[in-house]
Amino acid sequence: MIVNFEAFLIAITILTLTPGVDTALVIRNSSRGGVVDGATTSLGICLGLFVHATFSAVGISALLAQSAQLFSAVKMVGAAYLIWLGFSTLRALMKGHAVPAELTLNQQGLNLKRSLREGLLSNVLNPKTAVFYLAFLPQFINPEGSAFAQSLLMAAIHFVIAMVWQCGLAGALDTAKGLLKSSRFMMWMEATTGVVLVALGVKLLLDDK
Repeated sequence: MIVNFEAFLIAITILTLTPGVDTALVIRNSSRGGVVDGATTSLGICLGLFVHATFSAVGISALLAQSAQLFSAVKMVGAAYLIWLGFSTLRALMKGHAVPAELTLNQQGLNLKRSLREGLLSNVLNPKTAVFYLAFLPQFINPEGSAFAQSLLMAAIHFVIAMVWQCGLAGALDTAKGLLKSSRFMMWMEATTGVVLVALGVKLLLDDK
């Protein structure tokens, strides 16, 4: 059903590989809780894609694009959440509460719930993703088919590509177990990703485009 499928596939792959909030969050949580934590974060992020695809299909994203006040409000919420994630990481480090790479099963379960929530909210609360889906998906929708079904199909393709890429990042970090067992490296990794999340949140807050 998708028009110009090859062009869509190339564009969505390039978008996925471009470093941004998703990459920073997956790296941050992978360094905190290992590959399972990072993969769960990726799952949350990718589930958020279906939310944006649905909003785009039913026209809610159009409201974000047309209403400056609503767009600004949602942007501030999303930016504040990213900044909060970054500060919470830095605060835990300063208090000496950095999470070790090797966790017990019970501790890991708690982190999985948190990582899924963090990934989902960071994606859903990003208005730029909503506006991107609004501008991007219609270019490939066949007017003779269901816009809703095609939007979900494109989100599903994006889901698969993003999961493969982000889980690959989490796996790459997991292979460096020697580094991850170093408390100094763990502190450096979490501090770096914490700062990156704060910087991305501030950039989103100040970017009027």
